[in-house]
Amino acid sequence: MKIYEKMTNEQYHQYFEAFNHVDYDPKAWAKAAKEAGMKYVVLTAKHHDGFCLFDSKYTEFKLTNTAIKRDLIAEYVEALREEGLKVGLYFSLIDWHHPDYPKYNDWHHPMRGVEAYKDEVIDFDNYLNYMHNQVEELVTNYGKLDILWFDFSYGEMTGEKWRAEELMAMVRKHQPDVVIDNRLETSGEAFGSIVSENPSNYSGDFFSPEQLLPPEGIKNNAGQPIPWELCITMNNNWGYNPLDKVYKSSKTLIRKLVECVSKNGNMLLNVGPDAKGKMNQESLRILSDFHLWMTDNRESIYGCGMATDLAKPEWGYYTQNGNVLYAHIFDQPIGPLALPGLDKTNIKRASLLRDGSEIKVSNSWTTMAFSDVTYLEFGGVSHFTYPLPDDIDTVIKIELRQ
Repeated sequence: MKIYEKMTNEQYHQYFEAFNHVDYDPKAWAKAAKEAGMKYVVLTAKHHDGFCLFDSKYTEFKLTNTAIKRDLIAEYVEALREEGLKVGLYFSLIDWHHPDYPKYNDWHHPMRGVEAYKDEVIDFDNYLNYMHNQVEELVTNYGKLDILWFDFSYGEMTGEKWRAEELMAMVRKHQPDVVIDNRLETSGEAFGSIVSENPSNYSGDFFSPEQLLPPEGIKNNAGQPIPWELCITMNNNWGYNPLDKVYKSSKTLIRKLVECVSKNGNMLLNVGPDAKGKMNQESLRILSDFHLWMTDNRESIYGCGMATDLAKPEWGYYTQNGNVLYAHIFDQPIGPLALPGLDKTNIKRASLLRDGSEIKVSNSWTTMAFSDVTYLEFGGVSHFTYPLPDDIDTVIKIELRQ
């Protein structure tokens, strides 16, 4: 809101005074995430407005100075660990509240182009010291972190402009195993040096496309796959917006998760709590639908990736884990299901993943003209068309001989 309405810090202060997450319940958040099948959660410790959800000693613009007077990050970290979830924190490299962050010529600052700031003299190194100190608070005050999600670089504000070598060295010193995104170099609009022959020390551990699923798996310049994570919203906003009712269907979001895994990727699904700290009913409904689908089909997601030597089928996607192939069927076939490229003699057993019931290799007379293609049949009459058991994604587990 601050960026679109070009609000001054003074105008924005009303939201600081009003902030009161009276219904914030991190244990309920963690439980909902785990039941939905999530393995980790990433919470915004500080966004571009500079407001801290943690008790930073370097600013007064923080949650512990609001009506709630609590360190939400500390409570969140504890709740996730109780549920056995990995702990992630998001931290904005950008800070529109700090007086030494660029304004007039910046691409994104709410005061960009405002004449009053045209000749302002700032001490950007002072800002960087402040930013580095806050990151150090996060990586030293909350125990082991599993993910650190920096956001974001743009224009000349990239890499060493953030003193990225120094920042990364400090983070790795305190959290040697933490997984870090690639946005010290870029944003969702570019790859950064992670795909190059000589990635920088701050290139990150994964590529982070935003609100767009890549057309295929991500590879570096040598053709080797690299880790990537799609970050996507349930509706069209990252933060809570009561006017935004354009929620993606559970069916769409579950299918996008499958597509990510089929391309060796992962999906970070955003949930924007309301002003009181609650997840709204639309979000909870989607998470509940994930729970139902993942309960039956999680085996086809966890530990899986792109299928070996098989092109994307017309009816959906494949995922694979070792010698087990999972056929994710989105579109109902007419008659038996074609599995182009898969040799029927290599199929040890096929079954419906949700209940283990057998799926037979078809020898229907309708398939005789296409003897080089393997088919599976769903019912007692091989050439009949049967409804898919799951309209969202029917998963067939195919155990291969090799």
